[in-house]
Amino acid sequence: MHATILITLLFAGGMAQAEDLHYLDLVNTAPSSLTAFAVAPAGSGEWREVQLGDAPLQGGGDSATVAIRGEGCLRDLRSTFRDGRVLVQRDFDVCRYRSYHTGQYLRRARAVARPSHD
Repeated sequence: MHATILITLLFAGGMAQAEDLHYLDLVNTAPSSLTAFAVAPAGSGEWREVQLGDAPLQGGGDSATVAIRGEGCLRDLRSTFRDGRVLVQRDFDVCRYRSYHTGQYLRRARAVARPSHD
C-alpha cells in the first residue's frame, strides 16, 4: 500500500514539474536576424534573456527551440533584431501555442502602427 502511494506521489510530483516547463519553437520569419530574445510573465516586466545559441537566428526561417519555465501560461515575449527593431508580444499563451513566428507579429505591428487614411 505504501509503495503504491509513494509511486503515485512521485508520478504526481513529476507531472507538476512538467507543467512548469514549456518548449517554444522560435521561428524567425522576419527579414532581419534575431539577435536577442527575452521572456517575462505577462505584465510583469521581469525580462529573462533566453540563449539563442552561438549566432543570431537568421531572417527568413531560421529556428530554435527554447525552454520557458515558470507558473502560468501567459508570457510577454521580446524580440530584438539586428536592424534595431524591438518587438514585444504581450500575453502569448505558451500552453496553447507551440511555435512563435516573428515575421507574423511584425506584420501585425506595422499594420497597427500605420494609421488608416480612409
